[in-house]
Amino acid sequence: MTWIDRFLEAQAAERGAALNSLLAYRRDLEAFADHLRTKDRTFATATRAAIEDYLIGCEAEGLAPATRARRLSAIRGLYRFAHEEGLRADDPAIRIPGPAKPKSLPKTMSKADVEALLEAAAEMADDHSERLRDICLMQLLYATGMRVTELVGLPVAAARGDPRMLLVRGKGGKERMVPLSPPARIAMADWLAHRDAAAARDKAERGTPAPTHLFPSRGKAGHVTRVWFHGRLKRMAAHAGIAPDRVSPHVLRHAFATHLLAGGADLRAIQTMLGHSDISTTEIYTHALETRLRDLVLTHHPLARTSNERQVP
Repeated sequence: MTWIDRFLEAQAAERGAALNSLLAYRRDLEAFADHLRTKDRTFATATRAAIEDYLIGCEAEGLAPATRARRLSAIRGLYRFAHEEGLRADDPAIRIPGPAKPKSLPKTMSKADVEALLEAAAEMADDHSERLRDICLMQLLYATGMRVTELVGLPVAAARGDPRMLLVRGKGGKERMVPLSPPARIAMADWLAHRDAAAARDKAERGTPAPTHLFPSRGKAGHVTRVWFHGRLKRMAAHAGIAPDRVSPHVLRHAFATHLLAGGADLRAIQTMLGHSDISTTEIYTHALETRLRDLVLTHHPLARTSNERQVP
């Protein structure tokens, strides 16, 4: 078993790393391994200088700071694991600083745009089943701020019993409870009743076992995928007259947080609902809200206009 395989196995077993995270680790570590081979080195013989040389090369290729930081994070993780497992006596990556990542404000949406998306979910479906599914997906996403992987992978057991709170399994297998809005509860109950009836018919007619996910599909994962939902959301945006490149599941997650904050919600409560381990990650929404309020004043307040723009009565 290679170092990469052993490292990824440990990440999955000990930290509950998601499949997407494991795939990203593999891509980044294989890219580093390819670079080492051109220098006649391996993970076992690489030095700090070799790692720094690789990172300099990534910058020369024009890779974004966030991409370089992610690659360094994967390399650090690998060598920390190798040192703990006795594969190496030292850790050559431990003191290598990462590139500075400029903090950018999260993209978000207005309440009017979100309402237009919710209406599009009800209008663009080809049949009743699609309509109930799409409404449920959208209502749950906006009501809870879930990550898209958390949404599409929801187990059906989480929806049973008309819950007021939804149990969500997030990054690293951490669980959290998020409250459901009345529209989200109604949408989930309607979809669940339809989904259960369809599952019962399939079992009676074809002996198909009952699906275990709230949003089942016939694919390998057993549920609709994040890629499928991403494309579906783009179609909803186009139907609603919103530029598709302005909309994504993550943008709706940001909208959930900024709209809650604008409504007076406590930052700690938002942190809990989003599943952020560090409050500083959640604080970015306060900056986004401050920027929006400042722009609103500068755009609409009469005293914010220049003297030439003011109309003299």
